[in-house]
Amino acid sequence: MAKISRCFWLLFAMSCVLPMMGCGDSNTPGPAPVSSVYHVVTVSDLHFNPLYDPSLYSLLVAADASQWAAIFQTSKVTSPTGGGTDTNFPLLRLTLADMKQHMGTSPVVLFTGDMLGHYIPENFYCAYYNVNPCMFNPPNYPTPDAAAVAAMQQFIDKTFAFVSAQSRAAVGNAPVIYVPGNIDTYQVTGMGPDNNFLKNNASTVYNQLLNSSEDQETFLSTFLSDGYYSAQPLGAHLLVIGLNTNSFVTGAPSSTQASAELAWLSSQLASAQAAGQTVWILMHVPPGANSQGMAGDTPGQLNESNVSMNWDPGFQATFMQTLTQYASVVTLVLAGHTHMDEYRLLPSGNVLEHLPGISPCFGNNPAYKVLTITPDTFQPTDYQSFDYDLSATPMPTQFTSLYKLSSAYGSQGTLNESLQQLYPQLVSNDGQRSLYANYYASGSTATNPKSQAPWNPINAANWPIFSCTISQVDEPEYVACVDTY
Repeated sequence: MAKISRCFWLLFAMSCVLPMMGCGDSNTPGPAPVSSVYHVVTVSDLHFNPLYDPSLYSLLVAADASQWAAIFQTSKVTSPTGGGTDTNFPLLRLTLADMKQHMGTSPVVLFTGDMLGHYIPENFYCAYYNVNPCMFNPPNYPTPDAAAVAAMQQFIDKTFAFVSAQSRAAVGNAPVIYVPGNIDTYQVTGMGPDNNFLKNNASTVYNQLLNSSEDQETFLSTFLSDGYYSAQPLGAHLLVIGLNTNSFVTGAPSSTQASAELAWLSSQLASAQAAGQTVWILMHVPPGANSQGMAGDTPGQLNESNVSMNWDPGFQATFMQTLTQYASVVTLVLAGHTHMDEYRLLPSGNVLEHLPGISPCFGNNPAYKVLTITPDTFQPTDYQSFDYDLSATPMPTQFTSLYKLSSAYGSQGTLNESLQQLYPQLVSNDGQRSLYANYYASGSTATNPKSQAPWNPINAANWPIFSCTISQVDEPEYVACVDTY
């Protein structure tokens, strides 16, 4: 692998002698790799919890983020976190080491959000005021004063900087295209970052994650307003659009920001089409149904009062109309948020591919994907999922390959074509459906110790809820699909 990598980069460096390739500026991304295919590492929902070991609180607060790794290494907690909890330092270190191992010639990393763990503000306030135990439901963390709020925000900024620096060390010089998750915030509501969070962490996103690879003024012009931006990490022929879809969620605080973002998206796609560019779109919260939130419901009894959808219907309609208008230029749509390995067929004809989560807080095994891309078209044609089996004994020392899409399902063609062809098989073929259900939670077969139910929410009774999540993203069609499955 090392020899192949060196040979690739030799060919890549030689291509830079051609002025037309635009490789003169060391900060300017070069063209796509010269190869029949190349690979792109993708990751989502890291959810790093810096307070997994409460005994380290005082040391972390007093230290710079650059010193945190040494502090975490003193912890007596040395095993990766288990189901129902967020990522601790041992799991973060394993994840980044494995991503580094599979980077190969990956020229970019795609990260669909949620760097921060759940309940960091609440846990911080409990530690700050020495409240133990810290309960969230019902909440018993203290109401913070101004000094506590400022200290919490500084702590979260250091957490964000720490994970970003650790990621940068793992992936080399490859830009990390990151979009904000709903937990990447100072708020306890989980509705995504406010402008204060974006302002305080913009430099970390630009310098550490993007590796200063884009025009800073252009990046800041939209990122500071609502956390969205576009980038060209592989040269002028590919535009990567990073959306902040937390703004599209029902109940999000600002419709003005969401409307502005959707108008910006339309202008970006129009410009890309006029310039002959291909587009990838990244987001955190996907459109369509919140199937996990309805896993306990009974198919046949869904209606407007109990159906759970992710986005505001008006914003979703505008997004779908825009995507349909420019569907031909978009070859990849990625999302995270659910922590599960799934996908959605969009009305535009595009397929939204879901990335599994690293955090096993929903009982999933930690997992990430490596996409196979055709350089001349920027079309994904396959992917391989790598998981960390939390139930294995002894505990693994690294992630292992869970499955490859083309091998598992016998698919071929572009990723869009493969996943569109797969859906009818999931409806009619028990074997394919069983595979999909297993991969949904990245191979997790564990049981929730509190409920004694399997962590994987899919079962024979509720399968229509999850099946229709794939095929229908609009509420009326989704409800009809589930109730008449």
